[in-house]
Amino acid sequence: MGRHADEKDLGHVVNASGVITKRDPDTVRWADLSFYSYDRLPKGPIPEGYLSIPPNLVVEVCSPDDRWRELLVKVNEYLEVGVTAVIVLDPEPRTAHIFRADRAPQQLGPDHDLTVPDILGDFRVKLARFFE
Repeated sequence: MGRHADEKDLGHVVNASGVITKRDPDTVRWADLSFYSYDRLPKGPIPEGYLSIPPNLVVEVCSPDDRWRELLVKVNEYLEVGVTAVIVLDPEPRTAHIFRADRAPQQLGPDHDLTVPDILGDFRVKLARFFE
């Protein structure tokens, strides 16, 4: 994803970044991977600390001890602050779930292509590659 974003000059891909999902008191969720388009976060060095703007895309990878109920709370928090799409990769059944605020969740199996054209343009990869 990072290589594609760089080659297409789309934006910043950030590993393990904090996303502010609530204020007063602040709640910060740690995303496994975040993508910020240059529209949201201009070219150049990424500022230190937590960004006040939400990423366009968040990718979460399920751990063996993760519970779907807790993951869905996290997904909803991301969407409520303006994240366009959240992808949850689940290694055990080798699936991805794509969540958006404006449509029903989408589930992909390992033979499907993962795409998010409104965010990453022509990025396309077989889902199984994430689990190799």
